[in-house]
Parts: sequence; C-alpha cells; structure tokens
Amino acid sequence: MAYRSRTPNGGGSAYLEQENDQLLEGLKDKIGTLKRVTINIGDDVRSQNKLLDQMGTDFDASQGLLGATMKKLGIVSRAGGGNVLCYLVLFAFFVFLCIYFMVR
Repeated sequence: MAYRSRTPNGGGSAYLEQENDQLLEGLKDKIGTLKRVTINIGDDVRSQNKLLDQMGTDFDASQGLLGATMKKLGIVSRAGGGNVLCYLVLFAFFVFLCIYFMVR
C-alpha cells in the first residue's frame, strides 16, 4: 500500500518519514526485549537439562542400591529366614509409625 501525501507539494512525506522512524525505533526495542527473553529461556533450559541429567544419575544409583538390597533380602528369605522376614516387616512398620507421629 503506497502512502499519499496530504498536501499537493509533498509536505506529508516528511511526516510519514518521521512516523516510520518512530515505528522503527519501537520495533528495535521490541526485538531487543525478545532477544533478552529468548536468551533467558535458553539459559533456563540448559539449567533444567543439567538438573535432569543429575537426577537421572541419582536414580540409576538408587536403582542399583535397591537391586542389591532386594537380592540380599531374597537370599535371607531362601535361607529359611521366615521369622526374619516377619521381623523385617514389623521393623519397617514401626519405623513408619515413628515417622508418622514425629511429623504429626
């Protein structure tokens, strides 16, 4: 769409030029703001990826520890430790009960 001057001698072109310059400055400001927001989002994503990687490593370590514990528990139960398994369940119940009353 072409702009037409309002005066026959073209005096409106200076006004349009000034208006375009003002709009251009506003656009530059918005681009700068968008750039800063984008940089902040990128930094946040990198930080969260680092946290997720660390959590994955921690979960892998916990999985290994839990697997070893379950293996030892299987050995105890196969060795005729029926009473030991019962004591273990009662101990776990007692610990959870103590924690429940401490938190409450």
